[in-house]
Order: sequence, then C-alpha cells, then structure tokens
Amino acid sequence: MRRKKRHWVWNLLIVVTLIVCALAFTAHYKNWVSTDDDHMEILSGIYYKDLPYSSLNRVDMVDKIPSMERINGFSAWMMEKGVFRDSLKPENKVYVYVDDLSREKIRILYQDSLLLFMNFRDSTRTGQLYEFLKKQRDSLAGDTK
Repeated sequence: MRRKKRHWVWNLLIVVTLIVCALAFTAHYKNWVSTDDDHMEILSGIYYKDLPYSSLNRVDMVDKIPSMERINGFSAWMMEKGVFRDSLKPENKVYVYVDDLSREKIRILYQDSLLLFMNFRDSTRTGQLYEFLKKQRDSLAGDTK
C-alpha cells in the first residue's frame, strides 16, 4: 500500500505559526520600559505608549485599579493589559499595563485628565520606577516655578 506524502508547505506553516505564537507570548509576557532624559516608552505586546515627563501631572501608588470598561486588551491569570474606558469620563482612554494585579500599581495622571496604570512582577522594580517618575515630575514642577 502506498503512503501519502505530506506536502512541505503544511509543515512550514505549522512551524511559522508556532514561532509567531511564541513571539506574541514573549511580547505580552511583561512590560518593556525604556526611560530616557525627557520621556518614557512602555511596550507590552501590541500596546505602546510614549510618555513625556513634561506631561506628568501626578504619580501615585494605588492598591487597586478602578472598575472600567475594556475597549480592547486581555486579562490572564494576574495580568491586565489594554485600553479601557474611564467610567467617570467615558471619552477618556485609560491605559493599563499591569503584570501582577495583587501588587501595588503606579497610577499616572498625565495631560491633565488621562490615566495610566502599570506595575511589574517585581515590586522592587515597580518602586524604583515610581521613585524615578516622582523625581522627574518634581524636578519639572520645580523648573516651572
């Protein structure tokens, strides 16, 4: 009896699909943050935010994020990522980059009314970023006086 030969295209398609899935998981696995002299860049999968320090109005630590309506994004285990709609101001988007919902989160108010919540799995790294952002905001607030 003759055995059917599988076409090489299907094998290639399966391998490419597995690689793309692995890359997507790696990109969403954690928040990738880059800080420069005048701005901070946050990348988490397909979600990207460029945040100039000059636009920071307030930086706080909070235990919980408020309940909001998800525009797009996902929740998995203790992770919450995406763009949400503020329940008090529905026209405003709230960006959420939370790696661990059980830990404290950095709440950033910028451009007078926009919100961003973020943290890392490592609470020490979250605390260091919080102190850095607080220092950046305070130094810019001191320059304007």
